[in-house]
Amino acid sequence: MQRLDGRVAIVTGGARGIGAGIAAVLRGEGADVVISDIDGDAGIAAADTLDPSGEHAIAVATDVTQRSDLDALVAAALDRWGRIDILAANAGIYPHIPLDELEPDTFDELMAINVRGAVFATQACIAPMRGNGYGRIVLTSSITGSIVGQAGYAHYGASKAAMLGFMRSAALEVADAGITINAVLPGNIRTPGFGELGDEHQRGMLAAIPLGMLGEPEDVGWAVRFLASVEARYITGQTLVIDGGQVLPESG
Repeated sequence: MQRLDGRVAIVTGGARGIGAGIAAVLRGEGADVVISDIDGDAGIAAADTLDPSGEHAIAVATDVTQRSDLDALVAAALDRWGRIDILAANAGIYPHIPLDELEPDTFDELMAINVRGAVFATQACIAPMRGNGYGRIVLTSSITGSIVGQAGYAHYGASKAAMLGFMRSAALEVADAGITINAVLPGNIRTPGFGELGDEHQRGMLAAIPLGMLGEPEDVGWAVRFLASVEARYITGQTLVIDGGQVLPESG
């Protein structure tokens, strides 16, 4: 598989967790990386970890619910490297809220970050990708909502399923420009919040995974790296599950 030398990648929500894993893999494969995160300090720290020299990684504080922020993000990437080849639209939140406790403002905020953020990021990157005649857009969805359900996450599942509906139609609109849009669907990934779940919850999560281990953020990163490759040119509007086999059993 060809390295990503000379390619420029934007990773939203790239300062920690799955986003940091995606960014690390793309940088390791040669891409210049823009870390986009609402936490500007965390984004700078993540970019410094990838490349202390600043030659191949920069950070841009971004609120993905604001189209103006995403336009500024794209402008920063173009100003620094003159092109955008890869978008990993990864920014998202996943608060646990029982359905009967879900408030309208909370639901609207989640949909704005998870769905609007992916839509606006895609919109912002399409023009420079069209100019290059090349683009790889990879959305971070989830097995929750897209394949399975989980109590307390109906709102989250709705947002992740909505991303896939957007992906399929958007992929048709940009196919003639050499741009593909796909999605990764992670299962249980070891992120900073995992340690806060408690031993019983952690054991339950592990018991549901046939491979008997949690995924690491880089596992998602490698799936994104494949979909962002030249070799994946004939794949668009599709999903790739990274879950250790969690969705396979007929019953638990």
